[in-house]
Amino acid sequence: MLGEAVRDGLRQQSYVVDWVQDSSAALAALSTSTPSALVLDLGLPHGGGMSVLRWLRQNGRTTPIIITTARDHISDRIAGLDAGADDYLIKPFDIDELCARLRAVTRRAEGSAESVLAAGDVVLDLRQRMVTYQGEPAGLTAREYAVVELLMRKAGCLVTRAEIEEELYGFEDSVASNAIEVHIHNLRRKLGPHFITNVKGRGYRVDTNR
Repeated sequence: MLGEAVRDGLRQQSYVVDWVQDSSAALAALSTSTPSALVLDLGLPHGGGMSVLRWLRQNGRTTPIIITTARDHISDRIAGLDAGADDYLIKPFDIDELCARLRAVTRRAEGSAESVLAAGDVVLDLRQRMVTYQGEPAGLTAREYAVVELLMRKAGCLVTRAEIEEELYGFEDSVASNAIEVHIHNLRRKLGPHFITNVKGRGYRVDTNR
């Protein structure tokens, strides 16, 4: 099943993925959460992917959206892009190309064309999804990488615990009460004790001027 293959492929690339299989479930999920990006199949049951796309844009949601579909007519692509999609992929497609397009639409949404972010001795390569510390690979887990990417994309801004949890965990995941603290502790051990600043009771921040 293509959806299952895409989910598994993205998870292998360190993405946190929630997979829903019809438009009703998609709308229910999107009403309570805001994903970093959306891979949207136009052939969703119970309304189709276009209904989800239009609902998002009509409600002012700017989530980057990549349409995937077997419909290869120019008119279909134009309709999807005019309805507010950011990109369009024809099935079948390669998971590496999907990942590259996800990185591109996410960068555009954040107003940045940069593929490498740096904060002191820490460098994040978005294309390779790799973090180095003092020039050496940091050996991060997928979730540790996700925390670093979130904090560095929002460098200088406070990121709350709730925002980190939403980035790291899917609908089916259970979250231990100290899970975020454990990730932060491990990242300070791997990337230096001053890489992440804790603003007590409010959240965490990475400063690019370190």
